[in-house]
Amino acid sequence: MPRLHVVAVASRLPAWARTARAAYLARMPRGYEVSLLELPAREEPRLLARLPAGARIVALDERGRDLTSVEFAALLDRPTAFVIGGPDGLPAAVRRRAELRLRLSSLTLAHALAQVVLVEQLYRAATLRTGHPYHRA
Repeated sequence: MPRLHVVAVASRLPAWARTARAAYLARMPRGYEVSLLELPAREEPRLLARLPAGARIVALDERGRDLTSVEFAALLDRPTAFVIGGPDGLPAAVRRRAELRLRLSSLTLAHALAQVVLVEQLYRAATLRTGHPYHRA
């Protein structure tokens, strides 16, 4: 199964978000591995260099595409890095490099909540791909 990455420009997440994120990651089906990389805002200019080589880049962007959970699950077909920007969004270079700009919601989400929603959707997508009954359409 492909390696998945969550790369976020963030300060330390609150305990509730770390707990929720960890719970979904612990439940990932066998073969799905998700790495987390949190960069402080001062390192944002080096974000592009920190992305995994060869991975599809998906930039989380409020102006991005809406996908259904089934469409999102198709993104798990190869190594993919999901990139969450800081308070001012993503650097232009990351948006240009991204194969897809994805919107998690039309609502503005707090950074911690966006990470939890993304990881839950990764879990949902992996269960869809493995036939687990978590997703009920």
